[in-house]
Amino acid sequence: MAFSILITRPEPAAVDFAAKLRARLGAGVQIVTSPILRIERVAGALPDLSRTGTLVLTSVHAVSALADLPQVMRPVCYCVGATTAAAARAAGFAAVDGGGDARALLARILADRPHGPIHYLRGEHVAANLVAELSAAGYETDETVVYRQRQQPLNAKAKALLSGDAPVILPLFSPRSAALLFEAASHGAPLHIAAISRNAADRVPPDRAAQLIVTDAPTAEAMLAATLALVDAVKRVETGTGSK
Repeated sequence: MAFSILITRPEPAAVDFAAKLRARLGAGVQIVTSPILRIERVAGALPDLSRTGTLVLTSVHAVSALADLPQVMRPVCYCVGATTAAAARAAGFAAVDGGGDARALLARILADRPHGPIHYLRGEHVAANLVAELSAAGYETDETVVYRQRQQPLNAKAKALLSGDAPVILPLFSPRSAALLFEAASHGAPLHIAAISRNAADRVPPDRAAQLIVTDAPTAEAMLAATLALVDAVKRVETGTGSK
C-alpha cells in the first residue's frame, strides 16, 4: 500500500522542505503540501528601537520586519537557530545562533549578557514567555508582534490522504500546527509522525500515531532526517523486510 508525505508548515518553508525530500527520494513518492498556517506581516508594527541594544528573534518570519529599520540602526540579533541567524545576517545584522530552541536561546542570552534594552520581535503565538524570563533576570525587555500565524483550511488532497487507509508520513513543525491539524480533519490513515519537539508530540491525540518520533534537535535538518527515517521504516513494512 503506497504511502504519502504530508507537509503542513507555512509557505515558503513547506515548498522548500518538499524540495529537499524530493531531492532525496526522487519522483516515486507522493509529497503533498497543505499549509495549515499562513504568515501575515503586521504592517507598520515595528516600534521605535533607537534605544534597543539587542533584538531577539525566534522565527525567520520576524526578520522581514527589520526592512523598515534605518540602516544606521543595527542592534545585534539573538536568533533561535541557524536559519533565523542566517536571514538576519543577510539583512545586514550581526546575529548570534541561539542553539535551536527558546530554552537554549534564553540560556545563551543570559550567559552572554548582551547590551540592553532588549526587544523581542515575535509572532502572535509563541511557545515560551521570553519577556518574562528576561525581565526576571534584570533586563529591560519589551516585545512587539510583527507577524501573525493565521489558520487556514487543509486542501482537498490533504484531507483525502488523512481520511484514507494508506500510511501518511507527517512532519509536525510546531505545537500549534499540530493541534490545529488534529482539529481540522478526520484522520483514518495510519500516521507516522516526526515531531520537532516534545511539546509538538504532546499535541498528537492518544492512539492516533502508528509511529511517533521526536527529533534530537528542533531544526529543519533534524526534521528532514527524522522524516527520511520514517520513510525507510514504512518502506520496510511495505516490502516485508521489517516488522510493524
